[in-house]
Amino acid sequence: MHVVKQTSWLLLLIVIIISFRLFMVESNTRAKEEYNRIERAIVSEKIEVNGVRLYYEKTGVGKHKLLLLPGALGSTRTDFAPQIANLDKTHFTVIGWDPRGYGKSRPPDRDWPSDYFRRDVDDAAALMQKLGHKKYSLLGWSDGGITSLILAAKYPERIKKLVVWGANAYIKREEVPLFEGIRDIDTWSERMRAPFMALYGEDYFRNQWSRWIDAYCAYVTERDGDICKDDLKNIACPTLIVHGQKDPLVVQEHPDYLHAHIKGSRLINMPEGKHNLHLRYADEFNKMVTEFLLEDSTGDDEEKAKL
Repeated sequence: MHVVKQTSWLLLLIVIIISFRLFMVESNTRAKEEYNRIERAIVSEKIEVNGVRLYYEKTGVGKHKLLLLPGALGSTRTDFAPQIANLDKTHFTVIGWDPRGYGKSRPPDRDWPSDYFRRDVDDAAALMQKLGHKKYSLLGWSDGGITSLILAAKYPERIKKLVVWGANAYIKREEVPLFEGIRDIDTWSERMRAPFMALYGEDYFRNQWSRWIDAYCAYVTERDGDICKDDLKNIACPTLIVHGQKDPLVVQEHPDYLHAHIKGSRLINMPEGKHNLHLRYADEFNKMVTEFLLEDSTGDDEEKAKL
């Protein structure tokens, strides 16, 4: 009789343990599903910043905030689709924005004052402040890389880490023909032209692209090519410079200059990379950037590597 009672209690205990484990598995599964749902969700809206309504998208639940800064006439979706989709949303909260006159941040139409980079800097900083993000990292491509350099220099207390590629601190007179050579969008491949046509329509894009060429090349005639040389010494955060060695617009001299003038920066050269290396080699780029952003490096070391 005593053995039977012991057996009954043992069976009851086993049933309780199994039921508890099943409950925990079901609860964890539901929690994971809910977390995955939140992780995949993208919030998008337009908010008032510096007198204009700026469009942004936000995704992820991570504590580390990232701001993506697009290239000339670029937008969150045309310039950063693989990053928005695939950067780790548990580690990062990823924010993409369309600068004024770009993408969905219209109206107003884009205009081109001589300080347009610095206006974009103030817009980006004000946007992040309005969203409640006091400390964040920057991922800047091309024109967005230049904006990121100036932003990191102007607001060093706000920037955790900086990643730039396809960016430069100056333009030389002999480089002007490179940009004049891409003014006529009819000479572009359909693959390159199509996303901008879909976003803007032909008339707006054709006109604004030509005006960007004028504004960018004006740095040569009006400022002796200097875009943000003097800002570099004020960048205090850990900085990663990525360069595609087959970039037809930004030659090796430019990332070398950034590396030499940003204290403690790192330079990674991608031998097969072109100007859009983060799109062409998205998985490799995302992995590289994630490792840099999550490491505890102080940014005081210098590293030059080839992948």
